Amino acid sequence: MHIEEYTVRQLRETVLSGELSAREAAAAHLDRIADSNAELGAFVKVTADLAMTTAARLDRSWASAPAAARRARLGALHGVPVAWKDLWDVAGVATMRGTAAFEPVVAEANSAVVDQIHAHGAVSLGKTQVPEFGLACYSENLISPPSRNPLDPTLTSGGSSGGSAAAVTAGMLPGAIGSDAGGSIRIPASACGLVGLKPGYGVVPADLRAARALDPDAEKRAGAFYVTRTNAPRMAVSGPIARDAADAGALFDALMGSSRPSGAGRFEEAALSHDPGRFAPVLRAQDDRNDPGPRTGRPLRVGVSTASPFESAYPISLSPESREALDAAVTALETAGHEVEEARMAYDPRYPDSFYTTWTSGLTDIPLGAGAEARLGVLARDFRTAALARDEATTRSAANILLGIARDFRTQWGAYDVVLTPAMASTPPPVGYFTGDAGAPHDGDTDYRLQCQYTPFTSMVNVSQLPAIAVPTLTTVAGLSMGVQFIGRAGSEAQLLALAAQLEPHFDASPFSPPIGVA
Repeated sequence: MHIEEYTVRQLRETVLSGELSAREAAAAHLDRIADSNAELGAFVKVTADLAMTTAARLDRSWASAPAAARRARLGALHGVPVAWKDLWDVAGVATMRGTAAFEPVVAEANSAVVDQIHAHGAVSLGKTQVPEFGLACYSENLISPPSRNPLDPTLTSGGSSGGSAAAVTAGMLPGAIGSDAGGSIRIPASACGLVGLKPGYGVVPADLRAARALDPDAEKRAGAFYVTRTNAPRMAVSGPIARDAADAGALFDALMGSSRPSGAGRFEEAALSHDPGRFAPVLRAQDDRNDPGPRTGRPLRVGVSTASPFESAYPISLSPESREALDAAVTALETAGHEVEEARMAYDPRYPDSFYTTWTSGLTDIPLGAGAEARLGVLARDFRTAALARDEATTRSAANILLGIARDFRTQWGAYDVVLTPAMASTPPPVGYFTGDAGAPHDGDTDYRLQCQYTPFTSMVNVSQLPAIAVPTLTTVAGLSMGVQFIGRAGSEAQLLALAAQLEPHFDASPFSPPIGVA
């Protein structure tokens, strides 16, 4: 087995045991990047010198720690290679945010989530590809080659964490941390055959620290919801992208600070238990549901839905592969003893307009210098033009509508322990599908419509601020991965990881494809 094929947990244990040094682990993954990145475009910047310097320091720490105390003294990700999507800052490395509108700026300090993971001993190998400002469900921009899908490099790897997901599937990384404001963890995880956990909003401490640094009112609440200055639900969170649920749990433990030096942390333990009934969330008082609470072996009540809140604006249809992936999940749930039924959802037809208004409104705050507007990509430019044409009253009205819809999502989904939906409406489309080609580029409206039709089930979960997990359930005849999304109740991240792990053995869908060039 090649080092680049190790899971996060295998690599962690191998380095902690001394069978492999942090330098050897970093070097093996840097070699894989050198072999595969030209074809896949997953990385936009490789920081090999920084990685090897960090790995050497970690090896010295390992050597100086008494053998009996190593696990207690060393980080939970000691020597595990990671990389950062190029929306986050890494000290000493330029941040480009996928745009030609700004000159790259060398970061003076790490983003909060980067600090959190580095504190656990992870080794950063560089920065990964994103769409401009993270706005799209694909990872293509005007400044770097597009991120491509390792399962078929003619296809998209998804977005906006597409470079990170491609790197994990191709063996350039054992796992990654992504961010998700409208599906940006779950979309690329689904496209690349991985597990992607979107936590509930406000759950990850580093996310709240980052929000507070930008906005002193970052913890403003409207009932159960964190809201912006316009009263819209806050949507962006950080979470793991991994080859299986247990690896996702290990990464999430580091992100949450719940790792344990003596063994698996809370979320890794949940995945390893394969017992979602044991990890039922503790519900808030305002959640008026009859919850039986945690109990080992308790079956879950699962509602299956193919309804999308975008149906009032665009025709939404599922490909045969998407339906087959959903059917595989239903069969696995029933085999595992869970109670599965059709969930009839009726969504507010105002969702598409209110979400679009809220999604694009932040572009008015981007400070663009002389000539910078002309260097924006079509999608960002058209989003910004639409946002600048609105008055504050329109933006606030949309935000309040969206907050009401968020409450309705929670009410409807709250009839179930878990709601099951397709992850994507179809297999990953070709690179360039959303943007059009150079000879016939799509305008922003066309690009956005195609994105909504490919990803009609993800943004609604961000609006609800609930957790969700994407899980691969099917390998198609063409060798592509298709999966599903499980939406949980507030605080159900551990339960979702346990459920995903419980069902993994039922699926003909390995969450890790051997890297290109590896037999």
